[in-house]
Amino acid sequence: MINLQQDAEGFVRMNRHFPESVLISITFTGGTTETFTGLQLNSVFDVAQADFRLQNNLDEKGFSRAEPKTVRPKTSIEFVQVQPGMAS
Repeated sequence: MINLQQDAEGFVRMNRHFPESVLISITFTGGTTETFTGLQLNSVFDVAQADFRLQNNLDEKGFSRAEPKTVRPKTSIEFVQVQPGMAS
């Protein structure tokens, strides 16, 4: 089992997919705890990743088709917003 702690802003650190069958326990800032499967959290991650890419004008693989800049922008997320009741 993997244990994650929600931060004060409502996010947990998740920068990759978890194995689908693993159980993940999230302790929320209110003190409640919920257990998710890897499959459930992976779908939350995929939605957050797609939203990030859409807002930053990236294609579905995370590449920018705009002119290259001298500073490389970030093309991925590291934190996913979660809330109690999402495991249902």
